[in-house]
Amino acid sequence: MRKLLGLAVFMALACGSAVAEPFPTRFVTMVVPFAPGGSTDVIARIVADGMSEDLGQRIIIENVAGAGGTTGSIRVMRSGADGYTILAGHMGTHASAYSLYSKVRYDPRSDFLPIGLAASAPIVVFARKDLAADNLKDFIKYLKDNGERVKVGHNGIGSNAHLTCLLLASLLEAKPTEVAYRGNAPLMNDLMAGQIDYSCDQVLTVAPQVEGGTIKAIATAAPSRSNVLPKVATTVEAGLPAYQVDAWTALFAPAGTPVEIADRLNQALVKALDNPNVVKRLTDLGAIVPPRDQRSRSFLKSLVETDVKRWADVITKANVKID
Repeated sequence: MRKLLGLAVFMALACGSAVAEPFPTRFVTMVVPFAPGGSTDVIARIVADGMSEDLGQRIIIENVAGAGGTTGSIRVMRSGADGYTILAGHMGTHASAYSLYSKVRYDPRSDFLPIGLAASAPIVVFARKDLAADNLKDFIKYLKDNGERVKVGHNGIGSNAHLTCLLLASLLEAKPTEVAYRGNAPLMNDLMAGQIDYSCDQVLTVAPQVEGGTIKAIATAAPSRSNVLPKVATTVEAGLPAYQVDAWTALFAPAGTPVEIADRLNQALVKALDNPNVVKRLTDLGAIVPPRDQRSRSFLKSLVETDVKRWADVITKANVKID
């Protein structure tokens, strides 16, 4: 009897020890729902390196591209809710996609647990270098004077470039002719060749060409100037404060993930964003590291809810839908 009792106590202690073992005990997979080399992928890899140091386990990047980032998002949504598979989502996958795709199979507000905001990148309005406008005031006049003769390019319906240009046109009540491209490279080639007039995209994508003089930046859609384009005025300075938009990247876990695990991942993210090496790598790209008060799980939850509504209004007004 004593032997049985002792064995039961030993097994209970052993099981209790296993349950209490701190997360994580093995590597974590961070799914990037886009191809390697894009801005979301680069930001995710930088942040993952910093988080790995605090977690004591590697974070491995897995690229699952397709359908504007929704394929990879669904992959994470359907994974085990144990913290070992997380998502590097962004403004598209967790805000605009909900209204843009008629058959999207997830709700970013209820099917994911927020971990935290990783970085953001302000949107830049940029144009062919010989466009007859060097500032936002002259650019707005050019749009209104030329109407549908103005050609705006974007790298696919639902892309950051598409939606942020739609927002700008809506605010200005302008109706330029849209030209869609299969990626950023052909868009830039046609812009530099003068085949289209302007576009909108995040500073991480635009800065090298602006600095190289092959295109020109009209304005940065942010309250303060970008550290990589310090000579470019903001929309606030230029008199259009309503046009403030950035492409944010954030981390999510599947709904049902234990809160304590989400909190642990958030803690690692917060520490990573305090790491001078991580900060330098992000800011050198032109990304903005969120301040402390914007790194909480509750802040990201609020951001998603706000942006889902914001982009739903823009998409509905433009009557844009992807089947």
